[in-house]
Amino acid sequence: MQYAAQAPAMSGLGTGVPGASPGPPGTIPDLIGREAELAELRSLLGIGDTPTVTDRDHMFVLVRGGFGSGKSALLRALLDEARADDRAVLDAWADPGDSRTDHAVLRQLLESAPPAPSVRPSGEPPEDGAYHRSLATVIARLGADGRRPLICVDDLQWADTASLRLLRRLMRRADGSPPAVIASLGPGESPDEDALGAVLPLFRDHISLPPLALHDTGAVLARTLGHDADQAFLNACQQATDGNHFLLRSLLGALAAAPPQPRPDAADGERTVSVALGALLPELAHAVRSLLRGTGAHSEAVAGAVAVLGSPSPVELIAEVTSVPQPAAEDAVHTLVRAGILHQCEQGVGIAASLLSDAVEQFVAPSRRQELHAGAARFLLGRVAAPEQVAHHLLHCAPGQPFAPEVLRRAAAEASDAGAHDRAALYLRRALREPLTEEERAAVLCLLGEAELESSVPTAIDELRRSLQLSKAPSEQTSAARRLAGALFAVDRYLDALDVLERTSAAIRPVDPSYALRLEIDFLFISLVELASAARAYPRLMDLAMTDASGTAVERPLAALLSLRGAMVGEDAEEVVRLARIALGHGLAPADDESVVYHCAMLSLGAAGRPDLGHEYAEAAIDEARARGAVFQYAHAVAMRGNANARLGRTLECEADAEAALEALLEVGVPLGSSHTVFAVATLIESLTRQGRIEEAQSLLERSGMDGQLHPYWINDYPLLARGWLRVEQGRLEEGLADFLACGARTVARNMPAPGFYPWRSEAALVHARLGHAEEAVRLAEEEVTLSRRWGVPEMTAVALRALGIVTGGPEGLQMLDEAVGVLETSLARFRYAQALADRGALAMRCSRIPEARADLQEAVSVAHACNAGVVAQSAMRELRALGDRPRTRTFQGVDALTPTERRVADLAAGGMTNREIAQHLFVGLRTVEIHLTHVYGKLGIKGRQGLAEALR
Repeated sequence: MQYAAQAPAMSGLGTGVPGASPGPPGTIPDLIGREAELAELRSLLGIGDTPTVTDRDHMFVLVRGGFGSGKSALLRALLDEARADDRAVLDAWADPGDSRTDHAVLRQLLESAPPAPSVRPSGEPPEDGAYHRSLATVIARLGADGRRPLICVDDLQWADTASLRLLRRLMRRADGSPPAVIASLGPGESPDEDALGAVLPLFRDHISLPPLALHDTGAVLARTLGHDADQAFLNACQQATDGNHFLLRSLLGALAAAPPQPRPDAADGERTVSVALGALLPELAHAVRSLLRGTGAHSEAVAGAVAVLGSPSPVELIAEVTSVPQPAAEDAVHTLVRAGILHQCEQGVGIAASLLSDAVEQFVAPSRRQELHAGAARFLLGRVAAPEQVAHHLLHCAPGQPFAPEVLRRAAAEASDAGAHDRAALYLRRALREPLTEEERAAVLCLLGEAELESSVPTAIDELRRSLQLSKAPSEQTSAARRLAGALFAVDRYLDALDVLERTSAAIRPVDPSYALRLEIDFLFISLVELASAARAYPRLMDLAMTDASGTAVERPLAALLSLRGAMVGEDAEEVVRLARIALGHGLAPADDESVVYHCAMLSLGAAGRPDLGHEYAEAAIDEARARGAVFQYAHAVAMRGNANARLGRTLECEADAEAALEALLEVGVPLGSSHTVFAVATLIESLTRQGRIEEAQSLLERSGMDGQLHPYWINDYPLLARGWLRVEQGRLEEGLADFLACGARTVARNMPAPGFYPWRSEAALVHARLGHAEEAVRLAEEEVTLSRRWGVPEMTAVALRALGIVTGGPEGLQMLDEAVGVLETSLARFRYAQALADRGALAMRCSRIPEARADLQEAVSVAHACNAGVVAQSAMRELRALGDRPRTRTFQGVDALTPTERRVADLAAGGMTNREIAQHLFVGLRTVEIHLTHVYGKLGIKGRQGLAEALR
């Protein structure tokens, strides 16, 4: 099928073959979407076989329509039908050029009469009486057969005074049977409002022509194109024309003239309309400008200002920027609203059809557009409008407005707070075009770099580097250096980030030690990332104390760093939690001090046995990120919540969070496998491995580039642990052991003896035991028990005791497993509890303690299923089968077949959110939401949203 109509290009806008016949598909009829009004006119005027509404003596009908309403096409169609019905017709088409020529309309009426001997004025223009007698004679002749002649006058507002007087006289005849009269009234100033006002009350019936509704536009497109238009294509046409008859015919003509295109998808349909509009605008602009000049002295200026400034525009604003006195501007607006060119609302006036607005804007010179926007900015500033309202106009005017820099900075702050970082960057780039001091330029560049971090890190790095070079005050230097280091850190340029922080800290320490300490905190944290720099930073890290920053703004970030230090070396766990609470007192990403250093406080809470508290902080950070539209903040907070869910044994919730974090990052162009995605990938691999979805975990490992040699950055220690778990489940024990030992070597090199972050010794001990390395297995397990008891976190002690009990075996090992189960039974770590139960049951069976073994294994299956730990459940069921039991396995159908992310999307859709709202809520693309919902519908066996809520129940 073709979207471009197979018809000749129109010879002119609004022209075509007269008549109401729709014609075959591919043609553009002159009359479109006015069939109902045409039928009503037939009835009122007794044309054709349509029953006449009334047999009144007077058949006088007035058709009212604004610009492009299709009134002329409607009259042409009516007259064609009248003539086809052998009805005598006299017609005239008033023109503003003849509006001051006496009897111009009357002449047209007489000249349009069917040929016959008649009295016609000749020579010098006769008086009104002569014209009246001539017209009366023609009407009497044409009505001799008893059928009333039909007089038609289009654009009555432009009729000359003499013709209006005679038309009124004709319509007021009391004797005989007067002719039927139909006239149209459109936009434009009458040369004689009094004469026109005397005629209008004589019309007994009135028909108004509103814009075409969406379904009318759809019917027109279907008839012209030969098939139903796609909804996006139809919406684009309706938005461009706002149902305006003239604009729609013009658009169809432009589409007809375009090269034929295959029937497009939604995006292609919109592009097709856009291309057609581009070709149409120059000719349309000329036609619209001619019309505006006929509607009043100030109409062109007022319409141009509205088109340029956008809608809604208050009349006071229009008067101000056009220098038209407000009463005159109000009159012009009134005229243009009546003409259908403007529409009015509470906030002001606007041009409804985007095509019409574009056409009007075409004839406004670029310099004049800048002047209009500058005037609008000054007007709104004087009315204390929101900064973004003023900034919108500053974007389009020339530099040099003294208030511009400050307004643009405030507008950028508003946009950033609303999550519109691209818009904030736009305002700030515009601010850089203003004449600024070096200090002002540095501050703007710093803000610009911060805004661009959300969309283009390389661009942000350039802006932030320039800002740092221009900054003078310690506060500005600190802010610029930290943001620049954060951007460099995001693209794995650790050494460059460290260099920026170290040099800037050293430069400002003599001037302001507090700011220098703030830079040093970031320096030490980033130093821990890489092994070589970690060794150099460790002595200074151990020297720091909270007293170094008590009562200052540096207190919270220092508390975050010290909480990390405590979890690394195994200091008092309660003190670690206390410090983390101080650090996170203003959230994970405090507006006054955003920094990745706060993330380590979240990790410290998990290591210290309080993943529940970390979960709460992550939830708050997610809500804040959604409100601000901060993609990176959202992704990191969701990934942190996912890791907390992993520690809590909430496997499906962990999976959903990790997937959400990855989708949000991938949506803004962050590649899979980059430093931003590594943590979420490792969390997702851990969740998939626990569920027994080994092939999916392996596929993710490969796609993220984490199946080979991993760079010795701290961020890669967790992936080593997760990959080790996966390798063990795949039966690749030597490879799994190598990953656990590599993770351990890295943590030891960073002076991290405590097992809170990574219990690698326990995992390595279990693999050593399976490989027959009993002595090494016991050594590692005992070492982990000692370190765990010193650390004082019950969960980690239980994890170490479980490993030692397994590798020790026998009654002694069973006692250790008893202690581990006892600790974990009341803990939040449900996955670890299921593991310990299954292992105690297996060892009890080997110790011939069958009733205890069966009870433990059955409970392990139940707990494992509750936290979706398929690996543990299957292991426990194998042991039960060895005892002769026949436990049932759980299958997943219907709702249970949904992945966590699919379930999350399905719940939001069932709750009434649109696809676009879901995409914004989850920080993913619209296409991603559509794919998830397609999978949901397939798994639930439904066709769409209609049955979604019920299916989920």
